Parts: sequence; structure tokens; C-alpha cells
Amino acid sequence: MGVKKKTGLMRTLGLRELASGIGILTRKQPKGWLWARVVGDAIDLAILGTSIVTNDGKRGRATFATAAVAGVTALDVLCSQKVSKRRYVNISAVHVRKSLTVNKSPQELYKFWRNFEAFPSFMNHLKSVKILDERRSHWVAKAPAGSSVEWDAEIIYDKPNELIAWRSLPGADVENSGSVRFERSAGNRGTIVRVEVEYNPPAGVLGSVVAKLFGEAPEKQITVDLMRFKQLIETGEVARTEGQPAGRMRSTSRKYDDLVRAGA
Repeated sequence: MGVKKKTGLMRTLGLRELASGIGILTRKQPKGWLWARVVGDAIDLAILGTSIVTNDGKRGRATFATAAVAGVTALDVLCSQKVSKRRYVNISAVHVRKSLTVNKSPQELYKFWRNFEAFPSFMNHLKSVKILDERRSHWVAKAPAGSSVEWDAEIIYDKPNELIAWRSLPGADVENSGSVRFERSAGNRGTIVRVEVEYNPPAGVLGSVVAKLFGEAPEKQITVDLMRFKQLIETGEVARTEGQPAGRMRSTSRKYDDLVRAGA
């Protein structure tokens, strides 16, 4: 580089570069790490410039190294600007879409669904929901290994008897958003309920895998929750097969109960 040998300084710069690389390659949104790399480039240019001015090393090598770092700096600035402007798509987000037909009118289902505080009665993974105002609510949900997660949510779109859409507010333990649609089925044979949920696992893709190992996967949760919702709204209670003999040690009804009776 044409700079006088300073082992401690060189090691520090090397560690900085390794940290930047790890941050850029592992973060969902690496914008901050890219700009941190630009700052590091500026520090390198300052060190090289000082070496050229003070002739503290070999000036020719230092000049060549300065030109190379200046080129890298220009590329880092260009990348940082492009990433800063880009709308980021989170590849680790979990997307779930489910639907089922319920033998009730859209008006009845919308009215029931709009009362978020009733959700724990058919959603196994929820501990509580508290209405804060007309649009905001506070949610507490079960998490793997007996822990819990909390978030505040707001309704972002509300079309009576047709659609409710929501999203979590900043500071949520689990970022999430979703919607539920109520569509009258053909021949007035009830209502098709379509639920769509997206959430970001607390630990990214790894967190999603761990959640599944603990039986807290949202795909299974939503399927069972909708079945319980259908039972509750149509019959007034959630049907269970607990205590009913099926003639087999591990029956279908037993497996079903393992999923749906927890928290009932």
C-alpha cells in the first residue's frame, strides 16, 4: 500500500472490513452496513493521503493504492445509493393464505370478526387481545418454549361486511400484516372466508423452522383456527372429541384434539 507498516492499524482495518462484509451479507436490509463501508473507505483515503503528504512510506505505491481505493469508494457510494432507493422485499417473510366456507351471512361473520377481543376463544396461539381505540389493539400471543410475544396493531382498511385489513405498528415483537375477506358463496350457501397473513419470524428463516419444531407454525395455526371459528360461529361452541373412544390408540380424533384443544 505504500504505508509504513503498522500491524495494529492494519488488523483494525481488516476487522472492520470483515464486519462490514458479514453485515452486508447477513442483514435483511443492508443499507446501513453499505454506508458504513463508505465511511470506512473515507478513513482509508485519509490514511493514504497522510502517507503521501508526509512521505511516511513509498509515495508511488501510496498514490496507486489511493487511486484504487477511490475507485472502490465510488462503487460503494453507487451501491449504497441504489439500495437506499430500492423497495426491499423480505425473502424470509412467511406468507399464508387460507379459505373456507361458513354457513352464515357476511354481515354476521364481519360483526364477529370485528370484535378482536373474542379471538382467543378460537385462536389457540393467542393469550389476549385488548381494544385500545377504534383502530388500534394490543395482542399477546404464545411463542415457542412457553414464551410470549406482543404487538400493537392497527386497522388500515375496513369495508363493512366485506374486508378488514391490518398491520402491526413499529416496535412489534413480530412484524405482521393481513386481511380477511367475506364473499357470499354461490346460491346463498354461506360465506367464503379468505384469510391472508404475512409475518416476519423473530429470527428470520431460522426462527420459522424453530417455530415449526415447537408446533407453532402459522400455516397449521391458521388452518385449525379457521376450523374452530367455523364451529364456534355455526354451533356456538368448539366441538372436541376428547374422551370419545375411537377404537385406536392414536386415532384421527386424538390427533385432531392434540391440535385444537390446547388453550380451549
